[in-house]
Amino acid sequence: MEKLCKYGTNRVIHPKGVLPQAALKIDNDMTVKENELLIDVITLNIDSASFTQIKEACHYDVSKMEEMILDIVSERGKMQNPVTGSGGMLIGKVKKIGALFPDQSLQVGDKIATLVSLSLTPLKIKNIKSINIENDQVHIEGSAILFETGIFALVPSDMDEHLVLAALDVAGAPAQVNKLVKKGDTVAIIGAAGKSGVLCAYQAMKNATSTGKVIGVVNEESQIELLRELDLCDEVVLADATNAIDVYDKVMAVNGEQVDVCINVVNVQNTEMSCILITKDSGIVYFFSMATSFTKAALGAEGVGSDVTMIIGNGYTKNHAQLTLDLVNHAPKIKSLFEKKYT
Repeated sequence: MEKLCKYGTNRVIHPKGVLPQAALKIDNDMTVKENELLIDVITLNIDSASFTQIKEACHYDVSKMEEMILDIVSERGKMQNPVTGSGGMLIGKVKKIGALFPDQSLQVGDKIATLVSLSLTPLKIKNIKSINIENDQVHIEGSAILFETGIFALVPSDMDEHLVLAALDVAGAPAQVNKLVKKGDTVAIIGAAGKSGVLCAYQAMKNATSTGKVIGVVNEESQIELLRELDLCDEVVLADATNAIDVYDKVMAVNGEQVDVCINVVNVQNTEMSCILITKDSGIVYFFSMATSFTKAALGAEGVGSDVTMIIGNGYTKNHAQLTLDLVNHAPKIKSLFEKKYT
């Protein structure tokens, strides 16, 4: 009799002894174990850093992107980009519930969004229906397995499923901002006009209140106008996040001093030092981006004598799904933006 593991290690093929996320190959046979959940997948929301890498590697050719995604899943048994190491999340309908799966209140046919990474989720794709190159979503016919410890959220019946998927994909970011930002804080958001950026900016402004300040850092003129239309950020600066001195000079020009909290939500590499330079020694840098090199961040901070507290962007924090869906529902301009882009 197969020994079951609540973390899914019984599905690890290679190398043995690691958890599914760290594995190079896992078993994606869709025969559901007693402590698992079987899902009919509707859409994959590929992690932004991963999707960007795939687009660039395939020169924005959708047919080549489709082939690359299928190859990754075939090779690894999961959607884990071998370059970025990241995955994403999915939305689908419950197909079968193992007898020992913890939440027996679920019903076959319930629509759920998984809140664990595709980088550890057994996945089998029958075919790719379409790829939306603008919003990181891949519509498929396929199946996935959720482990006993896998977290998920029921998709609210009054919200479009693709809007929910887009929001929950980055739910950890605004939820962590809610924990980190206090009244009166000055906050910089690197990548403030992106999907996670606008959610973080909204939450930061709510927490910092009028006694604080939120500074958005963007790299395109059009993004400045977008943030103004959304009524987000007290100041917006146009700067290249990979150019640390450029970011530092421009943030200091509008703020006069370094910030208390810096939130990094960009999907490109080499932005670590921009965050570190603009943050006070007593401040916090939160790296939500999966493009972050923590070696560069740690050694870079040491190299400039910075005593900032650096936090890894854990995609999970308690009640993050509900907080993010409530945020979207109470921010009409953000909800309208998401509806236009993701539905």
